Amino acid sequence: MDYISNLMDYISNLIDYISNFLIFHHDFEKIVFILFGLSLLIQLAYYLFVYSRMIFYKQKDTHTSNEPVSVIICARNEVENLKKHIPLILTQDYPNYEVIVVNDCSYDESEETLSVLQTKYPRLRVTTINEDKKFFHGKKLALTIGIKAAKNELLLLTDADCYPVDKNWINRMQQNFTDKTEIVLGYGGYIKRKGLVNKLIRFDTFFIALQYFGLALAGKPYMGVGRNLAYRKSTFFKNKGFARFSYILSGDDDLFINNVAKKNNIKIEIDKTSHTRSLPKTKFKEWCAQKKRHLTTSKHYKAKSKFILGLEILSREIFYLSFIVLLILQFDYRIILITFLIRLLVQLIIIKIGMNRLQEKGFLFLTTLFDFILPIINFYLLISNYFITKHNKWK
Repeated sequence: MDYISNLMDYISNLIDYISNFLIFHHDFEKIVFILFGLSLLIQLAYYLFVYSRMIFYKQKDTHTSNEPVSVIICARNEVENLKKHIPLILTQDYPNYEVIVVNDCSYDESEETLSVLQTKYPRLRVTTINEDKKFFHGKKLALTIGIKAAKNELLLLTDADCYPVDKNWINRMQQNFTDKTEIVLGYGGYIKRKGLVNKLIRFDTFFIALQYFGLALAGKPYMGVGRNLAYRKSTFFKNKGFARFSYILSGDDDLFINNVAKKNNIKIEIDKTSHTRSLPKTKFKEWCAQKKRHLTTSKHYKAKSKFILGLEILSREIFYLSFIVLLILQFDYRIILITFLIRLLVQLIIIKIGMNRLQEKGFLFLTTLFDFILPIINFYLLISNYFITKHNKWK
């Protein structure tokens, strides 16, 4: 029992030390130390009570009736991806489904490629939008046309540059629908490649998934990704589709979910056979441009969602910055290092288990670096969006 006694002595001495510190040190040091402690508690709360929900999640109340599904894919000048990925979707191990490709103003060989695929795969249906130079439209219009063309109640969405990793993709996503379930969130990861940029992109994608899966399980759903997302056709029209944010070119996935998802109408699917993968950007500048487009929608989230996400980012950066300041001030290294290592240990355990569940590899030991710099990158891109207005692209 000596180790328990020693631990109690350490805690008692720590409390005495903190008390003495608050009494005798300068106000600035007090403030920094308090911020360091508060940010630690907030960060631990996110990891232990939000992110951990995904890693320990077990699916319940599965639906096994093989209800018909409509897979919807919007494509603009994606001829090579259509050749590679559409056959993987059209050969799924599922008895009753259709695949609708909305060929949105493509000027490559997409139309000819889709015609050839239709002769081989009877499940494939194609809807074409012809270009009108007087009318510019975003992806929402193409997706709405695809949804209207769908024959089935259950809709499963992905992108032309994505592919399912397994033949049971449709089945795994479909079986989550029950009478109460309107939305199913899936995981859309990126292909592993060499290089630091690839690791950064995959970590960012993984961590965002850790957030939206965890918050959905905590009863605070706020987004999904169009690379792997399912919902009911009736839900789409009951909520008037994208009408609430039709003036925003992006947001066909995250803003829609942010508006219609509730505590009891949403489920997640993280089984490895349910994942999709896509090829990531290879250059940092290209990825930043993509992130800028995605970040244009975050300011339109519900106030509650913005608060939850903002508090996590703010507490994270305060934790790192106050840690650095305390080191500069030559604060007791034992206290701050132990505190830092507590968070790091909890973080690495949860991220490692999460990586295993989402079939991710190769960026665990870069967690601290990415964890610190990603909010800085996002902040810069948000500021850039605010001061530099550019015409958003379709995708």
